[in-house]
Amino acid sequence: MSAAPPVLWQPSKDRISDSNIGRFIELANQRYEARIDGVKLRNSVDLYKWSVREPEQFWNGLWDFAGVVAEARGTRTLIDGDKMPGAKWFPDARLNYAQNLLRRRDDETAIVFWGEDKIRWRLTFAQLYDAVAMTVAALKAQGVGKGDRVAAFMPNTPDTIIFMLAVTSIGAVWSSCSPDFGTRGVLDRFGQIEPVLLFAVEGYYYNGKVHDTLPRLAEIASGLPSVKKVVIVSYTRDKPGISGIRAAQHLEHFVARFAGDQGQKAEIAFEQVPFNHPLFILYSSGTTGVPKCIVHGAGGTLLQHLKEHQLHTDLKRGDRLFYFTTCGWMMWNWLVSGLASGATLLLYDGAPTYPSPSVLFDLADEEDMTIFGTSAKYIDALNKAGVRPAATHRLESLKTMTSTGSPLVPEGFDYVYGNIKKDLLLASISGGTDIVSCFVLGDPTLPVYRGEIQRRGFGMQVQVFNDEGQAVIGEKGELVCTGPFPSMPIYFWNDDDGAKYRAAYFSRFPGVWCHGDFMELTERGTAIIYGRSDATLNPGGVRIGTAEIYRQVEQLDEVIEGLVIGQEWDNDVRVVLFVRLRDGVELDEQLVDKIRTAIRRNATPRHVPAKVLQVVDIPRTKSGKIVELAVRNVVHGAPVKNLEALANPEALEHFRNRPELRS
Repeated sequence: MSAAPPVLWQPSKDRISDSNIGRFIELANQRYEARIDGVKLRNSVDLYKWSVREPEQFWNGLWDFAGVVAEARGTRTLIDGDKMPGAKWFPDARLNYAQNLLRRRDDETAIVFWGEDKIRWRLTFAQLYDAVAMTVAALKAQGVGKGDRVAAFMPNTPDTIIFMLAVTSIGAVWSSCSPDFGTRGVLDRFGQIEPVLLFAVEGYYYNGKVHDTLPRLAEIASGLPSVKKVVIVSYTRDKPGISGIRAAQHLEHFVARFAGDQGQKAEIAFEQVPFNHPLFILYSSGTTGVPKCIVHGAGGTLLQHLKEHQLHTDLKRGDRLFYFTTCGWMMWNWLVSGLASGATLLLYDGAPTYPSPSVLFDLADEEDMTIFGTSAKYIDALNKAGVRPAATHRLESLKTMTSTGSPLVPEGFDYVYGNIKKDLLLASISGGTDIVSCFVLGDPTLPVYRGEIQRRGFGMQVQVFNDEGQAVIGEKGELVCTGPFPSMPIYFWNDDDGAKYRAAYFSRFPGVWCHGDFMELTERGTAIIYGRSDATLNPGGVRIGTAEIYRQVEQLDEVIEGLVIGQEWDNDVRVVLFVRLRDGVELDEQLVDKIRTAIRRNATPRHVPAKVLQVVDIPRTKSGKIVELAVRNVVHGAPVKNLEALANPEALEHFRNRPELRS
């Protein structure tokens, strides 16, 4: 057994006793007589064991605990539970996702919005309900109904949440992307699902500047013949000219007939749909081809998010939940579901460092943020920039910080506890667009070990398989899930026989979900993610996770960030590391030696790159993830099939035809 890393945080007895996990254990023991080895559940370790041994009881218990609003649940919980894919949860249930998010209708604050330093906006739960009701009426008047797709080209504003709730209230299907997407990127996504209506913004703010979207919107509208109406939202200016956009109408005109006292007092007739009725369409990153359209169901999404919010994040009514995200990332969908737990949502749109690097901590202080969600890259960037919120902000209400997008390295844990807040649950979480949720994540009743994810998700039969398909502990391998769970995609769009779906997750180990992450489960029950499996390096036949190299490189003061690939060379694979350096720093032999020494000393000789090269920029997706596979394709002279998926596709040119890689 390997030595445990240091414990950086331990929950107090009060926090444990006051946790939703504790209350859920009481429910499980009383209602279901839950037992492990003949003994009542005592803690979250027991709860996890029970949740995967008795999944039907667990998910029914969660339904009760979270108070899911539904027309019917039915008597059947799971049919064909031995099939993956093919299992069906709650086949007789009928419910509405939006109804569960709109159950509060009081005068407490539902949404707080900051648009950089330009706009602030607040909505009560009552105002949110009324705005959704008005939009529902306008959608129905336009002929939008159950099963229709409605798309959004929108920033992370309250309007976007209102539109989504209205669309899903009537049983229509929602899909969104952020307004920084190029025309081709939007058409590659929305063109496949043929929306009947498009909500779109006329511009957005980023780094203090206005970015006009109307020229792209004209192209997008022309490229989506299925769209009967383009509803334009004024965000950076009031009612600009839109005559050049096909079928366009300003939002004010779209809802005008339903505004005022009569429209805003309307009751929403929530369409009751089956558990597996399509709710959201999300997209794969699209860097290796046209994005896959991943369809998620109403009940599975709701139930999984309630579990992750209430049990893993300890979200309670009145908490103030924040996640820095755009509408093109699944964390937006995850964030918005927080309304179903009675939480207030804190939204921020724009650059997370404008007008100052501490702006999100200003939001945390001013709005009494309790849960701060962000990315590992953001935490690393704060550290590199010398931002020390513990010295400049109170952060009195902040109790949990979550991090995802890429593995959070141990030094990231050190930074959070040393420079943000000591008494804080730091939950590194990992899952994906594929499941619109997480496989491994936090637990407010367990300690935080340096560099490790606290636990597997309740009800998720997560294991690590070696190359022979055997479950292993304390070894690196493939993250798999050996049993069905409610938030599995219900299907891929335009995949009638399910071949693409099966190929995406079940081709490696038949009947077992293989997620594509390179992971280790420790003897402590914690998890460590080492990167994506398809980006794993294989020099000399030994698998190496890219995160192991990034951890060493990005600790160096001279290095802002790195990107590593495996280059096919001399009938083997050699490790090539690209680095983006601080202004004024050049990559000389001394720095190369320093980088290689740090990697050799703290990892292994096999991790040491054969080549270290400097670049001025590193390509990434719209959600901020670096694209190792796209760079590997460029280095090998292969095409990158969908440049529109990248936030900065021009950065790929820094990797093309490098003479250093021909020797």
